[in-house]
Amino acid sequence: MRIKIGDSAKIKTELLCGFVLENSNVVLGLGNFDIKTTSVINQTLKDMEGKLGRLSIIPLSEKNAIQRILLAGIGKKEEITRDTIRSISGKIAQKARELKLKEFTIIAPPTFLIDSMLSVSQIVEGSKMSLYKFDNFKSEKAEKSPDLTIIVSKSNKISNIIKEAEIIANSVIFTKSIANLPPNQCTPATLAKFAKTISKNTRIISEPELKKQGFGGISAVGQGSKNKPKLIVLEYNNGPRNEKPVVLVGKAVTFDTGGISLKPGDRMDEMKFDKCGGCTVLGIMKAVSELKMSINVVGIVPSVENMPGGESYRPGDIIKLYNGKTAEILNTDAEGRLILADALAYGEKYYAPKAIIDFATLTGACIVALGTNIAGIVSNNEKITKKIYESSKRTTEDVWELPLNQDYMDMIKSEVADMKNVGIGRAAGTITAAAFLRNAIKDTPWVHIDIAGVAWTQIATKEKSYNPKGATGFGVRLILDYLQNMKN
Repeated sequence: MRIKIGDSAKIKTELLCGFVLENSNVVLGLGNFDIKTTSVINQTLKDMEGKLGRLSIIPLSEKNAIQRILLAGIGKKEEITRDTIRSISGKIAQKARELKLKEFTIIAPPTFLIDSMLSVSQIVEGSKMSLYKFDNFKSEKAEKSPDLTIIVSKSNKISNIIKEAEIIANSVIFTKSIANLPPNQCTPATLAKFAKTISKNTRIISEPELKKQGFGGISAVGQGSKNKPKLIVLEYNNGPRNEKPVVLVGKAVTFDTGGISLKPGDRMDEMKFDKCGGCTVLGIMKAVSELKMSINVVGIVPSVENMPGGESYRPGDIIKLYNGKTAEILNTDAEGRLILADALAYGEKYYAPKAIIDFATLTGACIVALGTNIAGIVSNNEKITKKIYESSKRTTEDVWELPLNQDYMDMIKSEVADMKNVGIGRAAGTITAAAFLRNAIKDTPWVHIDIAGVAWTQIATKEKSYNPKGATGFGVRLILDYLQNMKN
């Protein structure tokens, strides 16, 4: 990744890329070319009309230092967002790789359109994330990603912005890379190994100790698989010693068959993505460490494989969770809330955090309610929820809050235990799952983010260049922005 300052017409590059507003007769930031080239550019501008997402390539003379010019439509000025720049930059990067180029150059849009710091950050994120491809198990690998140069009007602090954006983008890619792994290549033990590469300050609590310490939910869900459960705990301490940490908890079911309450076979392969919440936590912890953020953060990942077998937990069982409450099992496919409840209670007890945020592909009901482009939020704290909303607007990882009152809490009361692990029929499935989690926490400010619809690309997922098919890494950019702006 390189930065250039000055006239874009004088740079040497295989592909020079500039943004074009809808119905505009100029390419933003483009330098002065000869009369013949300028004439071709003007005609191309008329033809493409700057329509959002439209790309037009102009080949130049072999003698020219610039081999091709690419014009990229970014739509109407008043409708441009950070995500516009991110998404179109991703399309440009994919086109550069399609052309088998070694490098390409993008002209950062002028400040009257979007702050230069922001535009550079979005160009970097969009370009890097769009070039990711999960080809670990393919004989033919994707073409090597071309190098990017960004032309800016000034260089003040830009290098720091690029470095930060690269770290964030690489952390999203790290998250996707783990989440995309098939279940035979990623067990709870595998996730534990990934965690150890992120932080030396990582503890792994294995099955014997889980049972001994009373992690009834994690132990019950994991007991049917030969791949034994793990509780992964990562600590990052770079804030004031007396400052309470933020605890991040992520559900990581490395494969979910539903257990004894077996899922239908159709699309069961997608249940490798049931570990996405835990992968998100690992990605955030990686970025926090590499960004050297001046805060204290704890990542907790309860990881299991939910399988049917002679030792599996059953409908009708009653188990005791880490906080001492009992849960009646009515459906073994409602397992995520059991392992999260243990992890949430553990995080609150041992770290007395200022806030707890959890991520989970928890309920299909969330997809019914909100679709596949918005995550559901349930919270007990308006202030933190508002902050996360603000971050979602900046990162375009959209969230929507659902209510949680006593009526929903009553829906999970059991006749024979403190709680049951499903609500009443199909009513309010996302909220009753959150109600179960709410019982695991005493008074700590808490936000639950249900990412069932957004964790990987599905049938109705909005197409974005930086979200190729597979895991999306949803939540990494969102929460990093929240952590960076927490005190504002």
